[in-house]
Amino acid sequence: MSLREAHVVLAWAMTIANGLVGAWALAAHRFGSLRHRSLWWATGVAQLLIMLQVVLGVIALQSIEGREMNGEHLFYGFVAAFSVGLIYSYRQQVERWTYLLYGFGGLFLMGMGLRTITIPPLSP
Repeated sequence: MSLREAHVVLAWAMTIANGLVGAWALAAHRFGSLRHRSLWWATGVAQLLIMLQVVLGVIALQSIEGREMNGEHLFYGFVAAFSVGLIYSYRQQVERWTYLLYGFGGLFLMGMGLRTITIPPLSP
């Protein structure tokens, strides 16, 4: 598997994972029976996939010669990574609504993933 193919596969994995944990967190806000420690482990893995995706993208970027990267693709990728830090930093300030924060945050990250996937990484 090439570096570019791994980047695409990981992009879909992190997008789906963040969508699933986001939906789970929203459901856990409403239904207490869904509040498990495993939600936080799954959320951590989903958000770690974003960081891995950025690192893999930067490594792939360094291997490209003669073509220019699409700045919009880079922008959405880094916004997703930066958003993970923002979500984490607000968790204690909105302790009562933690499940909503991570629920909507996960769906937002899923949207960032989808947006990044739809933008070609290389300029035409």
